[in-house]
Amino acid sequence: MFKNWRLSALPALLLLILPAMSMAQVGITISVNLAPPELPVYEQPPIPDNGYLWTPGYWAWSDDEQGYYWVPGTWVPAPQPGFLWTPGYWGRNDGAFVWNEGYWGARVGFYGGVNYGYGYGGSGFQGGYWQGDRLFYNTSVVNVGATNITNVYNKTVVNNVTINRVSYNGGSGGVQAQPTAEELAAVHARHLPLTAAQQQHVQLARSNPSLRASANHGNPPIAATAKAGVFSGAGVVAAKGGGNMSAPVEHKAAAPVEHKAEPVEHKAAAPVEHKAEPVEHKAAAR
Repeated sequence: MFKNWRLSALPALLLLILPAMSMAQVGITISVNLAPPELPVYEQPPIPDNGYLWTPGYWAWSDDEQGYYWVPGTWVPAPQPGFLWTPGYWGRNDGAFVWNEGYWGARVGFYGGVNYGYGYGGSGFQGGYWQGDRLFYNTSVVNVGATNITNVYNKTVVNNVTINRVSYNGGSGGVQAQPTAEELAAVHARHLPLTAAQQQHVQLARSNPSLRASANHGNPPIAATAKAGVFSGAGVVAAKGGGNMSAPVEHKAAAPVEHKAEPVEHKAAAPVEHKAEPVEHKAAAR
């Protein structure tokens, strides 16, 4: 179909040099020339238990299938108290779309200004905060359902960004957002990569044909789950509306410059006319 996909990985040497606990958006970097679909509309399932954090769904790329697939949003136990989730995001860079991996950290970093919803309005996280080893949830954006959770509060979240479902940053059609000083500082803080539960969740999504954008056309039947890796039963919700699919970005080669050789006209030099001057012979005087 489209054969100019590119997959590149950071050299293994770089992974050895960087501290293992500071892997902010370090890992496999995927670069493709097809924009990810818009984010689908879906309802957040209720939280399964205390200590869980919401990780929003996103479009991931499968190099094997040469297309996008949906990774459902899900609730995940925080790897340790005090840590929050910074979602990954797609960024447009000179016509290509590059994936920046998400990570766990004490502060939420930059995630492209993408409005993932449910506390991730484009900058920071408004769905809750840690106080000691307890996580307090903002019920105005988080669905606690009937779960017996008393560490809650209600604070209205005001979004100053345009509400849309664009799933990438940069370019003419992407979200126009730049990281703040606080978000830049968060990049250099201590981080943790995806947990084992999250990794399994991604693998299951990749292997599920119904989650491929080519099959669901931006409207995944499993949009979100109550627990990572559980794709059936209670707590699984379908998308209520699909996202638009984009055509691949066409890289046009520069038109060849045609060099036309102008014929050089060689004109023969005009002949030089040699006029013989008559010689007058005067007779010598007698």
